[in-house]
Amino acid sequence: MKSGLFRRKTVEELLQKNGNVQLKQTLGAFDLVLLGIGAIVGTGIFILPGTVAAEHSGPAIVFSFIIASIVCALAGLCYSEFSSSVPVTGSAYTYGYIVFGELVAWLVGWALLLEYGLAVAAVATGWSSYLSSLLEGFNLTIPRAISSSFNPAEGTYLNVPAIAIIFTIAFLLSLGIKESTKINAIMVFIKVIVILLFIGVGIFYVEPANWQPFMPFGMNGVLGGAALVFFAYLGFDAVSSAAEEVKNPQRNMPIGIIGSLFICTILYVAVSLVLTGIVSYNHLNVSDPVSFVMQVVNQDWVAGIISLGAVVGMMTVILVMLYGGTRLLYALGRDGLLPKSMSELNKKYKTPVKNTWLFATLVAFCAGVIPLSKLAELVNMGTLIAFTVVSIGVVYLRKNKSIPSGSFKVPFFPVIPILSFLLCLFLITQLSVFTWIACAIWFVFGLIIYFTYGRKHSIMNKE
Repeated sequence: MKSGLFRRKTVEELLQKNGNVQLKQTLGAFDLVLLGIGAIVGTGIFILPGTVAAEHSGPAIVFSFIIASIVCALAGLCYSEFSSSVPVTGSAYTYGYIVFGELVAWLVGWALLLEYGLAVAAVATGWSSYLSSLLEGFNLTIPRAISSSFNPAEGTYLNVPAIAIIFTIAFLLSLGIKESTKINAIMVFIKVIVILLFIGVGIFYVEPANWQPFMPFGMNGVLGGAALVFFAYLGFDAVSSAAEEVKNPQRNMPIGIIGSLFICTILYVAVSLVLTGIVSYNHLNVSDPVSFVMQVVNQDWVAGIISLGAVVGMMTVILVMLYGGTRLLYALGRDGLLPKSMSELNKKYKTPVKNTWLFATLVAFCAGVIPLSKLAELVNMGTLIAFTVVSIGVVYLRKNKSIPSGSFKVPFFPVIPILSFLLCLFLITQLSVFTWIACAIWFVFGLIIYFTYGRKHSIMNKE
């Protein structure tokens, strides 16, 4: 279908018509698993378990993590089928273009830009505070005026460390994804070793009495906790953005997506059990619970190493989410919905350098100036919208007879895609009114861009 707001692309067009703007295939399954762990394990494991356990779930936070992981795994299976069937960059945006047409694809892409951009900004802000506390251990201090978001009443004006880390990661991404994944792999290994160190040391200080009562806030607390810790799993969908740069995507994409989710769930559950076993859940409402419990049991050397691990861990989240945003802008530019400069590849590095620095600059501005605490839920909204489109889209994709054979198929079809769709809708209803209003404003702005620029310049018009 070539006309109207819902004109769709065919799989053949996507696989055959990329021409000179094809990204290099350099990634294997192991690279993807590390990309996934890099994106997922960050703020979620170093901050969320304490606050959510204290206020919502108690020790039963382990069930909250498992419930959230099941929702993500169902969506992950749907992502796996799409990314192995249509190995083209753009993630849910590209999948929406095939199944639902241009307008829906644009709105999904717009929602994902919100997710990736705010996630990078929020994590960079968290990274800055962890860096400050780590440096204080060495009697080094960054002036508060230049290490926090704009708030003249408290004497803070600019978060320089947050801006600096975003531009540093943007520079790495400019050099190429293979080079970036090498550095990501090193940081992921450091992060996982630090987490295993915490579990290995902490397990000897666990007192089962601290797990009583195990479910102090009841099942409602567990479900409320699941909606909050869902944030801890964000990022695995960014792995699907790498589809065009993957060798043998039919095999490697499902391994990368599901493998990283599985490993991260085990780490989250183990950390939560040790955390709530060392200290009673009602004492865990602190900004650095993992370091805090180590100090409680007089293992200050471990607490220091954990702070270092948090700094390294958050860098990998910034890298993968920034990567996802740049590849999405690349796909939007290639399709004509944004200016063509967004899809221009650097001749030397074969990466979209222009859009990388544009995206990094916009995100760095948000991280440096805007306090993002009230906007955190918007990250969840953008993700859940993408999840619903991908989940229900698989049902329509399966009817497409032009899909190459050998691609991954969601098991128990169509039950799993429909269940994933309904669970994502349920989680969307749990978000606040503020989030709905802010998201509506974002989408109105996106529609203005589409109708004033994208619709006219879309490559679908030229065909």
